[in-house]
Amino acid sequence: MIIRSKAPLRLGLAGGGSDVSPYSDLYGGNVLNATINLSAYCTIQPLQLPVLRVNAADAGIMTEVPLGTGPSSSGALLIDGVLRRVINDFGPLPSPGFSITTYNDAPAGSGLGTSSTMVVCILKCFAEWMGIPLGDYELARLAYEIERKDLGLAGGKQDQYAAAFGGFNFMEFLPSDMVIVNPLRVKDWIVAELEASMLLYFTGRSRFGADIIAQQQEATRSGSAKAVEAMHRIKQSAIDMKLALLQGDMSSFARILGSAWEDKKKMADAITNPMIQEAFDVAMAAGAISGKVSGAGGGGFMMLMVAPEKRMAVMEAMQSLPGKVVPFQFTDKGAVAWKL
Repeated sequence: MIIRSKAPLRLGLAGGGSDVSPYSDLYGGNVLNATINLSAYCTIQPLQLPVLRVNAADAGIMTEVPLGTGPSSSGALLIDGVLRRVINDFGPLPSPGFSITTYNDAPAGSGLGTSSTMVVCILKCFAEWMGIPLGDYELARLAYEIERKDLGLAGGKQDQYAAAFGGFNFMEFLPSDMVIVNPLRVKDWIVAELEASMLLYFTGRSRFGADIIAQQQEATRSGSAKAVEAMHRIKQSAIDMKLALLQGDMSSFARILGSAWEDKKKMADAITNPMIQEAFDVAMAAGAISGKVSGAGGGGFMMLMVAPEKRMAVMEAMQSLPGKVVPFQFTDKGAVAWKL
């Protein structure tokens, strides 16, 4: 028997950062995001030997360790975290051992929620194997707890819910880790127009957002008026962009995206840098309207809004930079698992 799963990566369109504690606990957060056809993947194969074989291509780890009565440490942090929680919450595994393979369509630190999506993907695979009836909310909540609480990895709450639900979602983050996911019914022509009007550019440099997120959290805790007011505007931008998206108003969508980026840069020094600014300068000179970095900032993927008529001109201009434009489409499919 073979068990497989996949979960989609996401673009953080607006409101990112307002889902991070303590801001979301004090003021509540709003995020608008959408999943795309880049994914995380997981395969589990039961073994009759008490061993854990790991091939975590996304983390560059290939190893084999004994698997006794309790969870073992393979060095693959996300796999080990899910395994410990699954055994603790749902009991013994169905076989003495197993092999697990994971990989991602985008590199870690890309700003597309790769780590959180991988946790959802691994957890979904275990749930399929063990017959654990996890709904979308339960899957996302458990993945969030594994990553943020069990493993202590810094970040927000939106990524796990985006990967579990899929599609365009307006999310509300309330105190006590309460999350409300509002799926949006975006008309097909609007999705097509947005795909024609958006370029996804990989800067060529991954970033790890823990330090950036820590700066944002400290700014909120210290009551920095500049940072908190900027985050209030970022939170409002998710509401405003939701309306523009549902109406197919690409002009307002692009304006909100750019304004939110300007506010985002006020949250921490490392959110932008000369490399990112150069990419923006080249894109704007070629005809791009606005843009922002997806995720915490500092590198990874940039979203650029362009008039479809100028799409090729912007793409050609970006070829002078070390990064690359990555084709993508939006997808409405969330995490899925199956057996062979």
